[in-house]
Amino acid sequence: MAHTGTFAFVKGHGTENDFVLLPDPDGTVHGDLAPGLVAALCDRRAGLGGDGVMRVVRTGASEDPAAVEARGSAEWFMDYRNSDGSLSEMCGNGVRVFARYLAEHQGADTSRPLPIATRAGIRTVVFEDDGQVTVDMGEPTLLQETEVGVGGRTWPAANIGMGNPHAVAFVDSLDDAGPLLKSPIYDPGTYPEGVNVEFVVRRGERHVGMRVHERGSGETRSCGTGACAVMVASALADRAGSGTTYTVDVPGGSLRITWTDQNRVLLTGPAVLVAAGEVWKSFAPGT
Repeated sequence: MAHTGTFAFVKGHGTENDFVLLPDPDGTVHGDLAPGLVAALCDRRAGLGGDGVMRVVRTGASEDPAAVEARGSAEWFMDYRNSDGSLSEMCGNGVRVFARYLAEHQGADTSRPLPIATRAGIRTVVFEDDGQVTVDMGEPTLLQETEVGVGGRTWPAANIGMGNPHAVAFVDSLDDAGPLLKSPIYDPGTYPEGVNVEFVVRRGERHVGMRVHERGSGETRSCGTGACAVMVASALADRAGSGTTYTVDVPGGSLRITWTDQNRVLLTGPAVLVAAGEVWKSFAPGT
């Protein structure tokens, strides 16, 4: 329990996509997270460091429309924010870390599927015997092809929704994406709320590698929803379709993704909690 003048946090990651979790089961600590607080927590020099923040709150204690809708179907709501404080619908690596937290700190039963409410709908998590975590990411949305660009170069890109938007471009080398210090160029008419952009190379049969620039966060070491979009785009390009499994390498590790015959995308990977502690409320004044 946090002391007066502080609030509790837990730090975790999934293939080095890292997050600050804020335990707030009864919705009495944080309320509506201020963007400035989220950005301060994610700051890698002046804060705790992270690609995003997840408030851990019961659906019955949150007035977010997604939490309200999930009441009776899921006990917990993943209130996820990008590192700049903006809202995000879903995070595939994040939901696995969120589930790990529930198992280790809130008594969630790891022997049965665990439903978690998100802004992209309920995601069901399964704890594997080998310590990995699998999440049913739902059905992919396949939209019209688009285009992305970096440094004066452009590539065709698959437009795939995984609860949040993705533009997947196949390149000759991952170096083609450049430093990714700013967002690649994309059509704002296609993505009025921004887009996650993935650059992909082939590494073998049913095996690809990727880099990603996430809206609101920049380049990250991994992106779960992005890896799912990459798998779907690769399977379509290979004419493999559903019922197949791919390995997707990210800078922070590898993920295993299956597109089932029932048109569900299953994401399997690690989920690790690395630290827990307290944050002084005064560290980010005015938030």
